[in-house]
Amino acid sequence: MASHCRFCAKPLTTSFADLGMSPLSNAYVAPENAKAMERFYPLHAYVCDGCHLVQLEEFETPEAIFSDYLYFSSFAASWVEHARRYAAAMTERFGLTPASRVVEVASNDGYLLQWFVQAGIPVLGVEPAANVAEHARAKGVESVPAFFGEATARELREKGFAADLMAANNVLAHVPDIRDFTRGFAVLLKPEGVATFEFPHLLQLMRHNQFDTIYHEHFSYLSLLTAQQVMAAAGLRVFDVEELPTHGGSLRLYTCRAGASHAGTPAIARILAEERAAGLDGMAAYAAFARQVVDTKAAVLDFFVAAHRAGKRVVGYGAPAKGNTLLNYCGIGPEFLPFTVDRSPHKQGMLLPGTHIPIRAPEAIFEAKPDYVFILPWNLADEITRQMAGIRDWGGRFVVPIPRVTILP
Repeated sequence: MASHCRFCAKPLTTSFADLGMSPLSNAYVAPENAKAMERFYPLHAYVCDGCHLVQLEEFETPEAIFSDYLYFSSFAASWVEHARRYAAAMTERFGLTPASRVVEVASNDGYLLQWFVQAGIPVLGVEPAANVAEHARAKGVESVPAFFGEATARELREKGFAADLMAANNVLAHVPDIRDFTRGFAVLLKPEGVATFEFPHLLQLMRHNQFDTIYHEHFSYLSLLTAQQVMAAAGLRVFDVEELPTHGGSLRLYTCRAGASHAGTPAIARILAEERAAGLDGMAAYAAFARQVVDTKAAVLDFFVAAHRAGKRVVGYGAPAKGNTLLNYCGIGPEFLPFTVDRSPHKQGMLLPGTHIPIRAPEAIFEAKPDYVFILPWNLADEITRQMAGIRDWGGRFVVPIPRVTILP
């Protein structure tokens, strides 16, 4: 059983989703290490009865998980376009100029900051994975390899990196010490600066059965109800919020220092009311989600068993972290899914953690001509079905597992 809430420190007693034992979802295995012992950890999410933060225990430190990382944002074209639109919108809304400073925390390979660089706006990326930060620097994105928190923020402020805009996309969930992390933003922001946080919305995770987005690298799963409490404790005020389609449904929070002049918007009250109507301020809704997870496992297994018995061949598309949660929880290995493909050359030739399903280049699908392509990054299904439309030439079909197993038309 988990111990205490990482935000409010209350004892954790209520289960949200028990996904059994699983390896780290980004711990891809080199073929020469296929027979080496892998480390598996409990993948069991709890919900705090006090602040309603859904969370995992910390079994591995962020340093062990992220210091050498194989996720490169630029290989998802739709995500790079999302970043381009963000840069344009923030520049216009907040009047950013070459006299401004934009800092991104968890800046990956420069997929977002490159757009500000092209506009002549000074940037700084803070990226813990040194191998990934190197790729950002090659794009002209100034980057420092560091984990962000209050101490890092003070160092950067002393070096003159106070920010007009700070971006934190899909990183809030990745930090075990959520209090220290958010305090860093209050330190590094200029008095009227703005920090935006994007993260998968817990409400959408629950509504659409996205349990596969639970993995060890994600320590926390947030609603606006809880995120507002977290920000307030750090001295930040949420003044606006947007709903985004990314990652199956995300929120973008606009925050500033508590005393800044940014006026609040009605969107905050609207989304808080929606969360309360869905029961996120109580406990019954969280218990219902736990039952739904088991139903989905049964449906995924039904699909693979039926395809196998019918003599149909299924291969995968993508090697995302969420796919590894799904495959390990459902017990799907090479006997059902002989290989998957991924556009990232950094993953090609590796094996998925736990299941040891080989990762190949996308061209392998056209050589194998399978009956079904099982899309593991289901949030990118539209992009993938366009890129791989040629599978229909031999009658191939696409399948997505979430929110329910569906064979696409």
